[in-house]
Amino acid sequence: MIRVCLADDQALMRSGLRALLALFEGIEVIAEAEDGEAAIDAVLRCKPDVLLLDVRMPKLHGVQVVSALAARGALPPTLLLTTFEDDAALVGGIRAGARGFLLKGVTAETLVEAIRAVAAGGTFLYAPLATGPAQPATSTGWRQDVFDTPEALTSRERDVLKLLTSGISNPQIAAALNLGEGTVRNHVSNIFSKLGVTDRTKAVLIALQNHLV
Repeated sequence: MIRVCLADDQALMRSGLRALLALFEGIEVIAEAEDGEAAIDAVLRCKPDVLLLDVRMPKLHGVQVVSALAARGALPPTLLLTTFEDDAALVGGIRAGARGFLLKGVTAETLVEAIRAVAAGGTFLYAPLATGPAQPATSTGWRQDVFDTPEALTSRERDVLKLLTSGISNPQIAAALNLGEGTVRNHVSNIFSKLGVTDRTKAVLIALQNHLV
C-alpha cells in the first residue's frame, strides 16, 4: 500500500484527489494539509510514502516545503502539482529534491503512474514547459525527445552545464570561464545534442535528474 499525503490550499482539490485516488488499488491517502507549514507537520507526523504537493500555497510554497523537509532529512518521494506552466518551479523543485512534477490537468492514470513511479524510487517529470505556444496539459512534450542515457559530456561541457543550472546567460558563462561567446554557444549546442534536448530548461532538468552537475 502506498501511503499518500495531499497538500493543497483548495479543499475542493484535496477532496477530489482523495476521491480519485480511492478508485485505484494500492494507494491510500493518510493525511491532508492546507498550507506549506501544515504540509511539513503532516509529513513529520505521518511519514507518508509519497507527498503530493501543490506548488503555490499559503505560508510556504511547494519548493520551500521540499527544501525544509530535505534539510531535516525527512523528505518523502515528492510530486509537485501546479495549474501553471512554471519553469522556475519545475527546475527549483527538482533541484530541491522533488522526484516529479505534474500539471493538474493530467489524467488520473498519469497521476497514479507518477505516484507509483516515485514511490518505487524513480522520477516522473511530466509537464509542458512555458516556452513557445501553449501545449495541452497532458502532452509529454520534451520527455519523448530526451535520451534515456545521455551521451558523455567533456569536462568543459560539464563546466558550462553547471553554470547553465545557475540560470546565467551565455555572455556571463563566457566571462566566468574566460571563453569567447561563440565558443560558449558551441558548447551549449553540443550539450543540447548530447542530452537530446532543445532548450536550456530541459538541459538543466536532465542535468539535475542524472546528477551531471
